[in-house]
Amino acid sequence: MKRENAKYIRNNSPRENAKILWGFLNKSNARKFLLVTGYWLLVTSLIGCGYTSRTVYHGPYKTIFVEPFANKVDLLSENATSLSQRFRTYHPLLENDIRTAVINRFMYDGGIRLARKEDADIVLKGELIDYQRDALRYENNQQDVAEYRVSLVMRLVLLKKGEEIPLWEEPNFVGDATYFTSGTQAKTESAALDVAIADLARRVLERLVENW
Repeated sequence: MKRENAKYIRNNSPRENAKILWGFLNKSNARKFLLVTGYWLLVTSLIGCGYTSRTVYHGPYKTIFVEPFANKVDLLSENATSLSQRFRTYHPLLENDIRTAVINRFMYDGGIRLARKEDADIVLKGELIDYQRDALRYENNQQDVAEYRVSLVMRLVLLKKGEEIPLWEEPNFVGDATYFTSGTQAKTESAALDVAIADLARRVLERLVENW
């Protein structure tokens, strides 16, 4: 840029200077400039807003062991109003699927490492105590269910190695999901159950992290 042009720019307003600068850029360079600028603005805004799926753990314990969960779901509901409601839907080895999801969540997050029971700083124990499927809304005929919520209820206890007094205890810890029975958003109960399991695992990790 010539010296007389630089002097001219110093005497202009910011808006006029921007027009002059744009004139020095050809169309190709201008397009690249906009793409790069937009990309870095997006990256910095996401980082600044804290968009991350991992937690930030600063607790004193570095390793954890997740004990096999027990299934304490009562298949016979004494409070049911009809014979069909007395028998709960049974999902074999559901407690194992939940434990696997919790372990995978810890592995993915990486804030606290998995270890053998004899080497772990803390131990997580759990019991599946209820599996619920509740109707949220009905079709226009008021008879057919349009949307359900499935809920997994667990009793959780976190223990420090060698101690019997819990670090914390959750008697009714819930993970849930909803699903539609018809329409473009319809899914099966089994698919919704997978979402509920993932939701429960995420909440377990968050519960552990928020304690410290």
